[in-house]
Amino acid sequence: MEEVDKIITLCGRDWAKVGMEFTFLGGKAECENCKLKRTCLRLREGSKYKIVGLRDGTPQECPLHDEGVVAVEVIELPILALIDSKMAVEGAKLHFERRCNFIGCSMYNLCSPVELQSGDAVIVERIIGDAPEKCQKGFSLKVVELKRET
Repeated sequence: MEEVDKIITLCGRDWAKVGMEFTFLGGKAECENCKLKRTCLRLREGSKYKIVGLRDGTPQECPLHDEGVVAVEVIELPILALIDSKMAVEGAKLHFERRCNFIGCSMYNLCSPVELQSGDAVIVERIIGDAPEKCQKGFSLKVVELKRET
C-alpha cells in the first residue's frame, strides 16, 4: 500500500482499531466550532474507509465521542459497481454514469452506488466478473471495483 493513498484523520478512541471499516457520514452541528474539524472532516461524505494504521498521540476531547478522538491512517475502499461490459477494462479511466433508476431491481445498489454521482471520475481497479443476474433493461454489465480519480 502506497503512503500516498493514506489519509490522516481522527476517529473515536473506542473504535480506533486497525482493520475497522466505516462509512463517513459527515460532520454534525457540534463540529462547526471545533479546532480539529479540518482533520476530522477531510474525508468524502458517503465513502467507505478502512483504518490501516494508528498514530501515536494524546487523545483529544470531542463532544461526539465520550473517550475522545485519536489520529489514525485510513484508506478509501474501492467502490463495487456494475458498469457497461465494454468499459470494464482494468486501468480504464471513465466518468461514472447512472444508467438506471429502477429502484426495485435487485442490482440497483450496484448500478447506483451511494458513493458515486453521475460524472464522477473513476478508474477501473479490478474486474470481478459478470453481473449476478441478467439486466432487466438489456444492458451488458460487469461487476468492478472502482477508485475515484484524484
